[in-house]
Amino acid sequence: MSARHPTTDQSPVAPASSSEQPAEPASSAPAVPQPRRRVRGTRTGHTWVAACAAALITVALIIFMLQNTHTVQVNFLGLTGSTSLSLMLLIAAVGGILLTLILGSARILQLRRAVRKPR
Repeated sequence: MSARHPTTDQSPVAPASSSEQPAEPASSAPAVPQPRRRVRGTRTGHTWVAACAAALITVALIIFMLQNTHTVQVNFLGLTGSTSLSLMLLIAAVGGILLTLILGSARILQLRRAVRKPR
């Protein structure tokens, strides 16, 4: 009886089961990684990021308002009043946002008219 060495055994190999992947053939060159395809953003993804940012800003604003509740006296264009510091700062911020929106909208309309104007 002769003993065969396992590497010289020429017996047929059983087919691989569906859970096993076939071995890749060996090559002399190292495998080059394929470049990753860039995933494009979607409107839903952008909306999700905006909603998360808005939630964080809202939480920060609430904390700010709770920490600045002491009353201050405000004078503006001859009007005098007293209210909480956080409310006055919130009103000032909203006023600045509205002013920016009005001026930005006017500039956008001006540029749109300039683009549509026949040459």
